[in-house]
Amino acid sequence: MTTFVSKLEPTVLWRHFDRILTIPRGSKKEERARTDVIDVASGHGLEHRVDRTGNLVVRVPGTAGLEEAPVTVLQGHLDMVQEKNSDVDHDFDSDPIKPRREGEYLYATGTTLGADNGIGLAAMLALMEPGGPPHGPLDLLFTVDEETGLTGASRLDASMLRGRRLINMDSEEEGVLTVGCAGGADSTLTLPLESAAADGGGEALAAKLHGLKGGHSGVDIHLQRGNAVQLLARALHAVSLERPLRLAAFTGGSAHNAIPREAFAKVVVPAGSRAAIAAELEKQAAAIADEYRPAEPDLKLSLSEEEPVAESWSEATTRTVLRLLTGLPHGVQAMSYDIPGLVETSTNLATVGNGDGKLEICMSSRSSVASALQALRQKIRATATLAGAEVAEGGGYPGWKPNLDSELLAVVERVHERVVGAEPRVEAVHAGLECGIIGEMVPGMDMISFGPQIEFPHSPDERVQVASVGRFWNLLTAVLEELARPASC
Repeated sequence: MTTFVSKLEPTVLWRHFDRILTIPRGSKKEERARTDVIDVASGHGLEHRVDRTGNLVVRVPGTAGLEEAPVTVLQGHLDMVQEKNSDVDHDFDSDPIKPRREGEYLYATGTTLGADNGIGLAAMLALMEPGGPPHGPLDLLFTVDEETGLTGASRLDASMLRGRRLINMDSEEEGVLTVGCAGGADSTLTLPLESAAADGGGEALAAKLHGLKGGHSGVDIHLQRGNAVQLLARALHAVSLERPLRLAAFTGGSAHNAIPREAFAKVVVPAGSRAAIAAELEKQAAAIADEYRPAEPDLKLSLSEEEPVAESWSEATTRTVLRLLTGLPHGVQAMSYDIPGLVETSTNLATVGNGDGKLEICMSSRSSVASALQALRQKIRATATLAGAEVAEGGGYPGWKPNLDSELLAVVERVHERVVGAEPRVEAVHAGLECGIIGEMVPGMDMISFGPQIEFPHSPDERVQVASVGRFWNLLTAVLEELARPASC
């Protein structure tokens, strides 16, 4: 079933995006999205290959007269971050994304939109259609599981790729050509939880810190938004220094690459002290809200009475959990010495949850300097070890070193000035892009990334500027035509 999105310009692209909105495509659940791409490719008689990981390549011949031009690889990822507001009833495994337009922007309704990377996918699907803009032979690479650690690209069968120049369409700032990115890696902290009988009847409170903006832990980390997990822990820790309380649960965050927007705790307090402790928590939350008001105007603490509980975490465990969540690093750790305004190193206290007698914390760290990333992970390990937690470290993914002498960059800069009428900015980004991995797999791959204006990805505030999609499509098709001409080879 189509929506108003199919009627947006350019319709050749938006029609595909409108259909993408109806297809579940969470990370590691891209089967239906991949089948849709294969169906479109088969409908146009195009050859395709799928590797053992589920990455897909569709081969599109060059248009008339350009069949012998060098192959260009276009690349995007099939999966999307599935975030929703807690008061929204939405099943990402079955429900379509509900688009809405406000002014110049397209949003979803209470969920992520999936413009990251759905617009790039729609562009590749549009290029499969016959009678379109001129271009040389194309390898359209659709990777899987990008959003949970770029694992699809890391297991790519690179022999499927014929081309040695690649345009990644996973960038989110119009007018910017991305030529480098940060590497990253996750650390998983596991802390055993000791339980004890609740004191004095075990009066309980449910505490929820919510209303924060969240956002992408790479793209938005410099905006100094609040981390709901850390701020709720901070408030509880401050109160625990003055009044006895114990935790019975603590959860927050939803994805390793999303800044936590909400956090929840069940707090057990001595009989008769619930009202006083609630008042102290509200006082702490008010101070935090005032501190973060410029970045988080809707930050809010909600408290409600819970039924008495017989068991909670022990006093010692409660202290350790609150100290650890308060003390772990979060946010920008260092700015680049070489590129003004670029975040060099950061970390995201991404998720926390409890179950089976343990607390599990995910830390997601990034840096464009390998030694700085290693040092940050050592700091996280040291902090966790002091608290008695075990640490498991994922292998991570490499960064992408800028090549300002790139031939592909020179072509795109020239076309950008002609088509858009403005000189583009050439930048590196503090986020993981699959270019870093593909570049290691395919030596000599000349790469660049660009896209339309997509704001607040990985959160329900995600939006794409409608007009920028048309300009992105015009730039992309003009670049492909230029690359296919003999003077560009």
